[in-house]
Amino acid sequence: MDLLKTITHQSSSNHKMCEQGRSKSCELKKKKNEEQTHAMASETSRIISDPSTGKCYCRGRVLGKGGFAKCYEMTDLETNKVYAAKIIPHSRVAKPHQREKIEREIELHKTLQHKHVVQFYHHFEDQENIYILLEFCSRRSMAHVLKVRKVLTEPEVRYYLRQIISALKYLHEREILHRDLKLGNFFINEGMELKVGDFGLAAKLEPLENRRRTICGTPNYLSPEVLNKQGHGCESDVWALGCVMYTMLLGRPPFETTNLKETYRCIREARYTMPSSLSSSSKHLIAYMLSKNPQDRPTLDELVQHDFFAQGFTPERLPSSCCHTAPDFHLSSPAKNFFKKAAAALFGGKKEKVKYLDGHHKLSKDDDEIFRLRRDLKRTSISQQTLRQRTDEDCTVMGKASTASVVKHSGLAKEDSRQMKDTIRMIVRGTLGSCSSSSECLEDSTMGNVADTVARVLRGCLENMPEVDCMPKEQLNDAFQWVTKWVDYSNKYGFGYQLSDHTVGVLFNNGTHMSLLPDKKTVHYYAELGQCSIYSTTEAPEHLIGQVTILKYFAHYMEENLMDGGDLPSIMDTSKPRLYLLQWLKSDQALLMLFNDGTFQVNFYHDHTKIIVCNQNEEYLLTYINEDRLSTTFRLTTLLMSGCSVELKNRMEYALNMLLQRCN
Repeated sequence: MDLLKTITHQSSSNHKMCEQGRSKSCELKKKKNEEQTHAMASETSRIISDPSTGKCYCRGRVLGKGGFAKCYEMTDLETNKVYAAKIIPHSRVAKPHQREKIEREIELHKTLQHKHVVQFYHHFEDQENIYILLEFCSRRSMAHVLKVRKVLTEPEVRYYLRQIISALKYLHEREILHRDLKLGNFFINEGMELKVGDFGLAAKLEPLENRRRTICGTPNYLSPEVLNKQGHGCESDVWALGCVMYTMLLGRPPFETTNLKETYRCIREARYTMPSSLSSSSKHLIAYMLSKNPQDRPTLDELVQHDFFAQGFTPERLPSSCCHTAPDFHLSSPAKNFFKKAAAALFGGKKEKVKYLDGHHKLSKDDDEIFRLRRDLKRTSISQQTLRQRTDEDCTVMGKASTASVVKHSGLAKEDSRQMKDTIRMIVRGTLGSCSSSSECLEDSTMGNVADTVARVLRGCLENMPEVDCMPKEQLNDAFQWVTKWVDYSNKYGFGYQLSDHTVGVLFNNGTHMSLLPDKKTVHYYAELGQCSIYSTTEAPEHLIGQVTILKYFAHYMEENLMDGGDLPSIMDTSKPRLYLLQWLKSDQALLMLFNDGTFQVNFYHDHTKIIVCNQNEEYLLTYINEDRLSTTFRLTTLLMSGCSVELKNRMEYALNMLLQRCN
């Protein structure tokens, strides 16, 4: 009996388990059917038909989201043309004023035709949504770029701002205010062109007394007059542009705080910080645009004439890599060749144009010029292996513990020290022939010879110095001439600079050079290589009066607006020829200046460090001015034997690269 009960119970349990299994199986099938149905419905909803034309479009990925709408990639199934489709559900614009806002945006945007404004193509609606078909910008927005890049370089900022200003000028001439300028509303197409978009808050410009007092826009970009309910004007768009420029350069808006109320207080007071890392021209332009009083802000025409644009390099185009990587620019001198003898060789007799080199400059083994440098250096310099062999011999005699310690601490015998000095001289002789020092041959050589000479010297040092990460103990206190201030005004006149003895020089765009001596009364004028004419500022020939006036302008501007670049002392040796600029080169990272006696200086923008290489008493010296404006001077022979920090070596390599690229 107990056995029968047990069998009956087991049979009942098995039956229940089967029923539960069948139930679960049904549920799974039902769920799978629902998912398939949902997927089919979703697939169907991806195909959108325009009721008015019958055209079909395929909705793709989400590009962005706004207050009322989502933006999708949408493809015309007939032509395969891709659009950015702004899709607005009817449910989100159910109220009359909301509907009017969308209709106003459509009517305004469809009238706009400009290279730097997102193109409006078509709009339609069905039972669920309103569709606005716009120009597709494959690189997405500036907000996406900055999220990856964190900050942009000044040339990039100039490149983008010029395009925004062009679009804004077009809008303002048609009495249209954008009212929501921000990084998320600047779109970038496949060709890296910027397009101003999202006209959801755009409005017609009204007289001051009739302006709307609504506070609208993005909080961080609102102007004081909008917060104070005085209405939007063209000046409000300029204010927002100032916030955009600040954000591009520093990675954050100027008035951003953790508290919206505090942000608004800062905006009303036009109170923000200006980091010292910004250039003086960018600081001035930002402050100009962020003037508390709208009437004190620049017009769009005044903006593009500002020094930030007038004196800085703006690339003609940017590579797509700029969306995720900082570019490396290269500029050769915008002046015509300074010396007639070098004109054909360097610039082909034509006015030099700005050139952009895509990607980072690398020292290539296949480059003909570098190959020639290496070949000559093998003939004239002592190899690292020879240095080590010689050091080993000295260690044996001196009883030193190891070669490495001797090299690291510059403990070579005097004979080796002399030999290292000879190495540098031999490199120079390999370039210039039989002369005993570079300065003896410069007056008979071209600008290219000067650059080649210093390039060989620097390269010889870099290729042969040991790998260490510390500075040599030997440091000198020699004083020499160097550039303490500079200003690039080559779009109009030329390149100006001030030397450490307060001589001011200008390399003019017409190929001549003029210096104003420290007495502020004497002018040295160079029209040809080595041919110096000396005049009093009050008695200059009539045809030079204009250049003397410009020279004085440069001197006054630098004296009033620029600060010295470091603490390096200077003495004036009257027995030596005066320095004057042969050539200058700019990249987005540094400025290089090459002088008549072979001195060259490289100023790095981002941290204000500097390298100066000069020749004194047949000895090449290198001076490094660090971020704290403190200078250290070494013999190149010392660096060749002992090595230097990675920080300095990287800058030396970049300086050499600029020299090698000077005429590309």
